[in-house]
Amino acid sequence: MIKLENVTKIYPGMSEPAVNGVSLEIPEGETCVLIGPSGCGKTTTMKMVNRLIDPTSGRIFVAGQNVMEQDPVELRRSIGYVIQQIGLFPHMTIRDNIATVPQLLGWDKERIDRRVDELLELMGLDPALHRDRYPRQLSGGQRQRIGVARALAADPPVMLMDEPFGAIDPITREHLQNEFLRLQKQIKKTILFVTHDIDEAIKMGTRICILQVGGTVEQYGSPDEILARPANAFVAGFVGADRGLKRLGLVRTVDVMRKDSTGVVRFGPWDSTDDILARLTATGRRTAWVVDSDGRFVGYVAIDRARESPGKSAEEVMQPYPAVTVPEATLKDAYSIMLTQGLIRMPVLGPDKELLGVIFSDDVHAVIRANQEE
Repeated sequence: MIKLENVTKIYPGMSEPAVNGVSLEIPEGETCVLIGPSGCGKTTTMKMVNRLIDPTSGRIFVAGQNVMEQDPVELRRSIGYVIQQIGLFPHMTIRDNIATVPQLLGWDKERIDRRVDELLELMGLDPALHRDRYPRQLSGGQRQRIGVARALAADPPVMLMDEPFGAIDPITREHLQNEFLRLQKQIKKTILFVTHDIDEAIKMGTRICILQVGGTVEQYGSPDEILARPANAFVAGFVGADRGLKRLGLVRTVDVMRKDSTGVVRFGPWDSTDDILARLTATGRRTAWVVDSDGRFVGYVAIDRARESPGKSAEEVMQPYPAVTVPEATLKDAYSIMLTQGLIRMPVLGPDKELLGVIFSDDVHAVIRANQEE
């Protein structure tokens, strides 16, 4: 979907290139992350794809077409673009911000309104509450979602994302990363993503391109290839000495969570502590997870608490759990929370708070051992 052939950029007055002979191929539906130290040319490389910057030499193809043979304005309208500063128009409503490109393309009002509402719902924002607001009336995380929605408005096959989550607090950033990973499963766009954070690169990318100062490619491959087999000392130093631990960032909680009765003992709020105690004893588990009639997680009952409260309902004795995670979260992020909270197990919840499964520290340790053996 995106192909760079020996692309070089030399700015006027510079003796050294900003980008030097970069060649990449990004298959359809994959996310390629450009990363490297300051001055490595990652943003310049990305901006050459939609011709915000023209290359000095080399060729760039998007969907098989040479970008230098296309009208730059039409090219940019066909490629989604998300930047760190978001860049929403402050004097325009959220509806009009999202509708920017569809209006330029001549869509009719009814079609635009349908698309705006569809994208707001996709971003987890109520259209009735948000479409007529202005950017100043939204939080930073909400504005970033609108920036992504605007980039998706005309349903482009390719998206460019220049440090899209870099200006957001760490908690909101992790939430947006997880939400975007969930979204990408549905929309399957081809994405060129720029970041300076190796952990974000590992989490978000299906491929990583590590650039050196001067714009040369040091290694291009899957996150697992780069962490397991760095091409040289520069790459090894850049990804960090803890690259074995970073490989936990390649595994999602959904990949290791337990769903069966031996790992997840479920009860309703109406069930009795006597039944809970009998089931926990029979299965050798110490925690019963309480879900409502729609499968939503509402709390837990520890075996000791069930033993001390015979004849009561789960609702009377259940407690809120200290921490939960989502299926898109990396095992590294989830395990960090478990260590901080002193937990040996943690529930995994879906978008509607439904209990999907539980991850156990023993399973995390098994992944670490497997990585060490490999």
